[in-house]
Amino acid sequence: MDELNADGIEVQLDTDQARLLAESKLVDVQPLSGHSFRLLPNGRVGAVRFEDLQIEVTPKHKLGVAHLMFLLGYAKNPGFRPDSVMAETYSDLWPAMAHSLVVSVERSLTLGLLQGYRTEQEALLTVRGRIAFEEQIRRRPGYLVPIEVRYDEFSPDIAENQILLAALHLMLGVPRLQPETRRRLLHLAARFAGVTRLLPGTPIPRWHRSRLNERYQSALGLAEVLLRNSSARASAVGVEMSAFVVVMWKVFEDFVTTALRDVLADHPGFVRPQLPAYLTGEGDWSQGMTGKGADDPHGDVVMDVDVVHLDDGGTPNVVFDAKYKLASSTGDYANADHYQMLAYCTALQVPVAWLIYAGGGQDIRRTIKNTGVDVVAAPINLRQSPEEVLARIRQIALRALDEVPALA
Repeated sequence: MDELNADGIEVQLDTDQARLLAESKLVDVQPLSGHSFRLLPNGRVGAVRFEDLQIEVTPKHKLGVAHLMFLLGYAKNPGFRPDSVMAETYSDLWPAMAHSLVVSVERSLTLGLLQGYRTEQEALLTVRGRIAFEEQIRRRPGYLVPIEVRYDEFSPDIAENQILLAALHLMLGVPRLQPETRRRLLHLAARFAGVTRLLPGTPIPRWHRSRLNERYQSALGLAEVLLRNSSARASAVGVEMSAFVVVMWKVFEDFVTTALRDVLADHPGFVRPQLPAYLTGEGDWSQGMTGKGADDPHGDVVMDVDVVHLDDGGTPNVVFDAKYKLASSTGDYANADHYQMLAYCTALQVPVAWLIYAGGGQDIRRTIKNTGVDVVAAPINLRQSPEEVLARIRQIALRALDEVPALA
């Protein structure tokens, strides 16, 4: 179902499936009668798969798998390549992700398994590498052997390989994959002999981009997206479940923030994401909060602005806010986005706020009466290619800076 489906769908689930689906948080699960449940979207998209059932919530405007994975990947790594996901033709999320991972890892291993140096420490009867004197004294005071030593081992058991292997095993845990895809996943996993398999829930090890791991970087970006947002497990009652769940407003906000920082890094001044702005009190964002009460001089009404560009002296001059879905012009909170932008500009003394949202159409500039504040609603069409989406954000950012007299 579409994430904007207000009516939801009615499905038949047993008790364990309903509980696991509720735990995934993909949808709100409302019991009806017997084994009937109503599933309602709640701002998340993704898919939950059981042995014989899949529940999938798709982004608005039918945003494709490749587009969604690009937004996720770029938000964590601006170097994420759009061609890391090559399964747009799949209508089902799990085959799309599994096939993309297979092809990406196969490309990475064309020249064989990457190896690197890792520091090992163990007790030996002979010296290898360097003697760890502090460990020797702490563990074996007065003894000559065994000797605590540290040495560098040239090994495939490095962070890059651990991440790829963990992603392969994650996808192997997905029920009902195509036999050919599963065979290729198994074949690839077998090639990582000597690599430590990360246990579920283990933090993703850190790695650093370099010339040596360049051929791995595309696959690593995709693997990290899968590991951060997916899970595959068998429950205590034997129900196999795989889940890929993301909060779309957060995905969009993270993506826009990263893209704006990337564009504005080459221009005078600096960028602060989630900058605190105070509607009350005498302090400003640079002083920080000193208390939580109404008597706090910095104010007790604080707002976190998505992205603010400041000049070299630390004075805010442009406000950006990312909205995956604009507030309605009717209802209990009509035009709430414009109220929010006005509050940001008032607190930071900035004349223009750019409201970046997912959608089509042209920029719309509105001047707030009796304030001298302008709010520009700037849409980004996420159905366009990644290159076009990034170009659109660059256009918005540069237009915003052009309007600042000190930077023009």
